[in-house]
Amino acid sequence: MSDIILQLENIKKSFGETDVLKGLNISISRGEFITLLGPSGCGKTTTLRIISGLETCDSGSVILEGEDVTFTQPNDRNVNTVFQNYALFPHMTVSANVGYSLKLKKMKKAEIDKVVEEALEIVQLPGYGKRMPSELSGGQRQRVAIARAIVNRPKVLLLDEPLGALDLQLRRQMQIELKRLQKQLGITFIYITHDQEEALNMSDRIAVMKDGLFEQIGTPSDIYDRPKTSYVASFVGSANIIKGKAAYVGGELFMNYDGSLLPVNEQSARIPEGSEITAAVRSEYILIEDDSQNGIHCTVKEKTFSAGMLRISVETSLGQEIIISRHGIDSHINTGDSIVIGWEKERVVLVDLEDSYEK
Repeated sequence: MSDIILQLENIKKSFGETDVLKGLNISISRGEFITLLGPSGCGKTTTLRIISGLETCDSGSVILEGEDVTFTQPNDRNVNTVFQNYALFPHMTVSANVGYSLKLKKMKKAEIDKVVEEALEIVQLPGYGKRMPSELSGGQRQRVAIARAIVNRPKVLLLDEPLGALDLQLRRQMQIELKRLQKQLGITFIYITHDQEEALNMSDRIAVMKDGLFEQIGTPSDIYDRPKTSYVASFVGSANIIKGKAAYVGGELFMNYDGSLLPVNEQSARIPEGSEITAAVRSEYILIEDDSQNGIHCTVKEKTFSAGMLRISVETSLGQEIIISRHGIDSHINTGDSIVIGWEKERVVLVDLEDSYEK
């Protein structure tokens, strides 16, 4: 049996004259926790609705366990959805909410009760069956919504920003709970969010979306440490995007920035000398250098401190802002100081490379 449980093949969708999805392709494995990450309007929810059958794509195919379900009704797909607003019936008890779909299937009451109690145990709400939704906290209502979704043992569980309505502390707790639950059940989770922290903390893989396309698909480490485009580097972790010219010294590739040569990872051997290259460097990887000959000359414009992190904004000789971040308070650098910055070769990633440059 194939490890691939779901495939989207060249999915396109328009609303009026607006192209919302422009040809999505992805294969998702059994038991995988994959997150669709992107800003509002990038097409995440439309993608989820097409997988669930609540929307039909204009072209392309949705393949579930090797079967084309592109035009199959939602009730006939082994897929369930957890929505941000939970969509619980306010007049029903927790047990009635969780067992509602089983009742529609005309399952016997004793069997429903057994399955519902098992589901409530899994989401750590044993004994809550007789409560009403109004008697629950936000996190508890979210767990009830998940219990309702898993009683049918779907092959794929779709989660549409289910933590968006929770406060920060509870959201972080529920991130841990959801990941634990997903591993326990072994169900494929497809999760959508605009929150990069959620995506990095929970996912086996992340698909970063932009304007109806997948900009990059990879592990959290791939997305954070090896972004392929400046968009991904900036959206996930807010990297500094720095442009310069390719220069070679002793056969090694450097970036020429206003006359200063800075090391870059030699990701391609075919970048012509003098070509424009773009580097992504995380703020925490920017170094303050002693060697003024091999760094970028900057002026400190601002220092701020928040949540244990010092943020230093500097302006380069070309007028570009670069952000440096450090844990703790550094009292040796002050606004107006002239400093030289650089980075280690291993800490910089070339992005937006032309296809002809790729190895």
